[in-house]
Amino acid sequence: MAGDGSVQDRIDELRRRRGSVSDAGRPDAIARQHGRGKLSARERITRLVDEGGFREFGGLADAARGTPGDEHLVAPADGVVTGIGTIDGRPAVVMSFDFTVFGGSNGTTGGLKVARCCERALHDGLPLVMLLDGGGHRIQEGLDSHHFAHGFTVFQQMVDLSGYVPVVAAMLGPGFAGPSNFAALADFVVMVRGLATMGIAGPALVRAATGEQISQEDLGGADVQARLGVADLAVDSEDEALDAVRVFLGYLPASTDGVPPHDAAREPAGRDPAGVVPADTGVAYDVRDVVDGLADAGSVFEVKPDHAPNVVTALVRIGGAPVGVVANQPQHLGGALDSPACEKSAHFVSVCDAFGVPLLFLIDVPGFLVGSESSRTQLARRSGRLLFELGQATVPRFSVVLRKGYGAGYIAMCGGRSFGADLALAWPTAEICAMSVEGAVDIAYRGAVEAAPDPAAHRAGLIAGFRAQVDPFLAAQGFGIDDVVEPAETRPALIDALSRAPRRRRSAAPAKRHGVSPV
Repeated sequence: MAGDGSVQDRIDELRRRRGSVSDAGRPDAIARQHGRGKLSARERITRLVDEGGFREFGGLADAARGTPGDEHLVAPADGVVTGIGTIDGRPAVVMSFDFTVFGGSNGTTGGLKVARCCERALHDGLPLVMLLDGGGHRIQEGLDSHHFAHGFTVFQQMVDLSGYVPVVAAMLGPGFAGPSNFAALADFVVMVRGLATMGIAGPALVRAATGEQISQEDLGGADVQARLGVADLAVDSEDEALDAVRVFLGYLPASTDGVPPHDAAREPAGRDPAGVVPADTGVAYDVRDVVDGLADAGSVFEVKPDHAPNVVTALVRIGGAPVGVVANQPQHLGGALDSPACEKSAHFVSVCDAFGVPLLFLIDVPGFLVGSESSRTQLARRSGRLLFELGQATVPRFSVVLRKGYGAGYIAMCGGRSFGADLALAWPTAEICAMSVEGAVDIAYRGAVEAAPDPAAHRAGLIAGFRAQVDPFLAAQGFGIDDVVEPAETRPALIDALSRAPRRRRSAAPAKRHGVSPV
């Protein structure tokens, strides 16, 4: 219509075109989406961002039509709604895939829009939020070397974004293949039970490739992936997923150029931690009660709660300041560190360090988990990932030995002077030594015990003698820690340390490209 009609005619045409790609302009498609129990791509954005806080770009984009047979494809916005919106008053780049357009598949034009989102996030220093539903490369466009041989620059872009701005993925529908590749490079992944899936390939492709018959829920459902640690959180509704995105971003700056946002301090809602940790090292307790007793009320956001439960990782606020907590959980494996726990903790440490969130380690660790199963999970190698991430971190870090601080696990949990903790504390219930006293006696003194007139009495005497040497007061005397404190004194000590610690420490390592991760 170029050159025809009045200015108002052209404005009317613009409005018509915008209306045709809106939810109101596609009632049948939106009704089908609602019939699946899902929100539309645009409804999700509306619920995520502040009211009136979204500026779309690429709304008039359409499918590429260079492949024979796809000349008549109709793909509103080419299957992905993109733009910049404000979330709790702070801008973020948002892409929301539209399952009503060829199952949310990625077309050539839509790929350009995704790349534009990554570009804006990088140039403007803004978080990138991906609302994923369906996907993979659009088959109608993918069976053409003219298009596909070019590959995709978006993964390079996402690597460039990694550690510079927060990248979040909400899995809100089928997510096998392409969406899972996007989510793999995200800092936080939330999935909706009953709607979302993740995986390299769906059941049909698995069946074709291997002959295995499996449902999509058993293959890549939300609870499955949360237990495996592929997803950080599984929730029951889309609204919960969008809330989780908001909460996660609320602990982090828009980019590493900024400072994590502080809130007003609130007294803890949990009980006094003094009553939580038993002196008897054989009695379990829930370390989350300790976290609740140290953190501001209502501020605890646990990450990967269903994966590697022998360690708790959570974003909290202490005196209003964001803090990342890594805590051994005696209720599971006695709090020992296995391969999943090491990788869970290492990734969490990496995310916190990237975005300037100080780290607090709550230590009650009997060591690394031993045995053939640990060997099969490559613990000897994967334990190094936690040491590696902690060693290259530059944020302030604080450690509190609640009870057991044994062996290399104590080191990996930032115990003592191992990784230059800005504050290293212990509670009166702490025991710090190379390994459990009982285990040490049974290994090193087995011959003497067996040769004794009363082996049981001799063993008990040895244990009692050595146990007297592993209390926290000797640790303080040797100045391996800064102080022994009462549980009630811990929170004020942490608030004081947080107020004084510099945002970053200078690396003592020589200039280099980057360290080489053990895994």
